[in-house]
Amino acid sequence: MSKIATLEIDGNKFELPIVIGSENEAAVDISKLRDQSGVITLDPGYKNSGSCKSEITFLDGELGILRYRGYAIEDLAEKAHFLEVSYLVIFGELPTASQLLQYETDIRKYTLVNEEMKSIIDGFPKTAHPMGVLSALTSALTAFNPKSVNAENEKEMYEAVCKTMGKFLVIATWTYRKSMGFPLNYYDNTKGYVENFMHLMFELPTGPYTPDPVVINALDKLFILHADHEQNCSTSTVRMVGSSHAGLFASISAGVSALWGPLHGGANQAVLEMLEDIQKDGGDADKYLAKAKDKNDPFRLMGFGHRVYKNFDPRAKIIKKAADEVLSTLGVDDPILSIAKRLEESALQDDYFKSRNLYPNVDFYSGIIYRALGIPTDMFTVMFAIGRLPGWIAQWKEMRENKEPIGRPRQIYVGYPLREFKRSQE
Repeated sequence: MSKIATLEIDGNKFELPIVIGSENEAAVDISKLRDQSGVITLDPGYKNSGSCKSEITFLDGELGILRYRGYAIEDLAEKAHFLEVSYLVIFGELPTASQLLQYETDIRKYTLVNEEMKSIIDGFPKTAHPMGVLSALTSALTAFNPKSVNAENEKEMYEAVCKTMGKFLVIATWTYRKSMGFPLNYYDNTKGYVENFMHLMFELPTGPYTPDPVVINALDKLFILHADHEQNCSTSTVRMVGSSHAGLFASISAGVSALWGPLHGGANQAVLEMLEDIQKDGGDADKYLAKAKDKNDPFRLMGFGHRVYKNFDPRAKIIKKAADEVLSTLGVDDPILSIAKRLEESALQDDYFKSRNLYPNVDFYSGIIYRALGIPTDMFTVMFAIGRLPGWIAQWKEMRENKEPIGRPRQIYVGYPLREFKRSQE
């Protein structure tokens, strides 16, 4: 028997169906509320509103659970690699060996970026933020791929996925090469996807570049951990823009812009900026731990706790081990990273932080890894975007396949009532 919620307004009762998800999440369906009652709900930031039904990602912040298509993030990070997980997230099932081989081969077909794109990137000053450049380049891909993707055509959709996965990695790394004044690199079809990221970023014409397997493994895990995260700001932006039937590249470009914000994808950048500030102030980690515990001090410890996870961030548990391995393998001697380790050790042992579940999150550890690899701070959010790309594609694809209506939130008007037209007197 279906569950019903009853809402009473001015003595009138309205019955609203309750929708139960596959993990027993409950939602009151208010889609007909305005038609029935003339009122709407008000939910700033949509913190209590479900915008869609989705089969992609399950997240339970209270229990610290993250799953893609029903698979635990812990299992995927341990047993799969990024392209395999991207296939799962986008198409719904883990690929067979032959499907995965074909997927990797087909992505390689589309990794060559039109040479005219170089003219676009040349138009940016060297000082331009990589995320601004990435958003513009992603949008510009539309000009070179003007045909609209028919999401209902399986072949067209598959080709669009492979094209996006191939070209986005290249242009993402070009934003770094531009800022450094280095010549732009091309995808090497003899290398794997994550290995190609390192090649595209760091290989110079002056000599060969061989990345450490420990680093490749850590980056592969980081990309997996960022592949999707339910209806966050950038993901819901991709779905909202795509709901107007805007193309895949345009919708992802909008997602890049949303991710750029410091309250979203910029969190790991904020961690490193905080660590740099601590170093400039003498490097006393204990002083800043005390400031974080002082309720009268405005200082916030970046990279600890999470807006969604009220327990330990499950992704942090996985990437902490990878961070430790990277630091050990590379033997990095960096005072900034020493401060980070001191903050981590203290927070994991301090009752103040433990009682409030203020554990290091994935942004804390990802920032440490990127710093150890010599990736500039303003490239951190680009790294996030590379990992999140499969989720954006999957969410756009699902939204179009489900024929979801164009996004059009309502509002409560609080401005002037009707006024007589009268010009202001000087």
